[in-house]
Amino acid sequence: MMLGFATKAIHIGQEPDQTTGSVTVPLYQTSTFAQDGIGQHRGFEYARTNNPTRSAWERNITALEEGTDAIAFASGMAAIDALARLFSSGDHILLAEDMYGGTFRLFNAVLQRHGLQFDTVDMRQLDAVQAALRPTTRLLFTESPTNPLMTINDIAALSEIAHAAGALLAVDNTFASPYFQRPLTLGADIVIHSATKYLGGHSDVVHGVIVVSSIELAERLHFLQNAVGAVPGPLDCWLLLRSVKTLALRMEQHQKNALAIAQLCQEHPAVLKVYYPGLPSHPQYELARRQMSGYSGMLSIELGSRSNAERFINALEIITLAESLGGVESLVCHPATMTHASIPEKERSRRGITDGLVRLSIGIEDTSDLIEDVRHALDRCT
Repeated sequence: MMLGFATKAIHIGQEPDQTTGSVTVPLYQTSTFAQDGIGQHRGFEYARTNNPTRSAWERNITALEEGTDAIAFASGMAAIDALARLFSSGDHILLAEDMYGGTFRLFNAVLQRHGLQFDTVDMRQLDAVQAALRPTTRLLFTESPTNPLMTINDIAALSEIAHAAGALLAVDNTFASPYFQRPLTLGADIVIHSATKYLGGHSDVVHGVIVVSSIELAERLHFLQNAVGAVPGPLDCWLLLRSVKTLALRMEQHQKNALAIAQLCQEHPAVLKVYYPGLPSHPQYELARRQMSGYSGMLSIELGSRSNAERFINALEIITLAESLGGVESLVCHPATMTHASIPEKERSRRGITDGLVRLSIGIEDTSDLIEDVRHALDRCT
């Protein structure tokens, strides 16, 4: 039977427990497992290597991303670090120019010291991507939509470029979630999530996960998961199994609210520019429509100056100033001093991450309340 997304989210990896009949996957809060004899175990030996709750979650997210296997980690950054460990000193990696500041920091301040080489490139420009390839290029790594400028990159086209060069394509799908976009079906080899965000959805867990298209990649990443040990606890995996059951419902409300806020901002005189791929005015709107089924709750607005950004943020009453995104509550972030502060100021400015840029993670509150909150705060900027 071909199952729909919401049905898979509720049932795949979440079958009733065979021992007790519990309809919720048990929380196996244990560090080790009794063995029947030397070399005789029941599929589980030590909880760093594997855990039944974690295995259930990995099966679930594999189904949602339509992949071959999934590998769970203690955070999104731990997942990206594991991805980088697939490669060797001297290998070259191309990063999308607009990406989370923590990703840039990992490559620039940590991985480069160990011999990995990387460049950033505007992945909207396919000719520029082609020109940036080297004989040693092993990976193209992009977000789509990107953080914080909501750029949409052509996953199918990038996968063709990567594969023709003998490289892999990895896509950070955190902003879209598998509900609105499944990069593996578009040709990507690897999908990454900061599951802290939409997959968790309740701001109560830190977690990362990789989903892959091939058994060979899965085996290599499971080896790294065990060997390096940056694994999540079973409670984190249990919380994610709980949360994805409502992912479809939540994403629809996130999108409904974000579109309403984006439309309000587009019409308000205090806003110089709106970055939201669900608006027809977005430069990659048609591409977004082709490769996504929706646009989630993330948008950014340009207010022209840091003073206006501060006026706007300080005037908000429902929306909270905080790092992170994708939770049921609406959050606001100032990328230049928060999520992207690790990128040098000159580079931030060149990319369009100005002191007047504000990023909004629109939650699932009543739409009318959010509209009133944002309108009131924008009025303070005029």
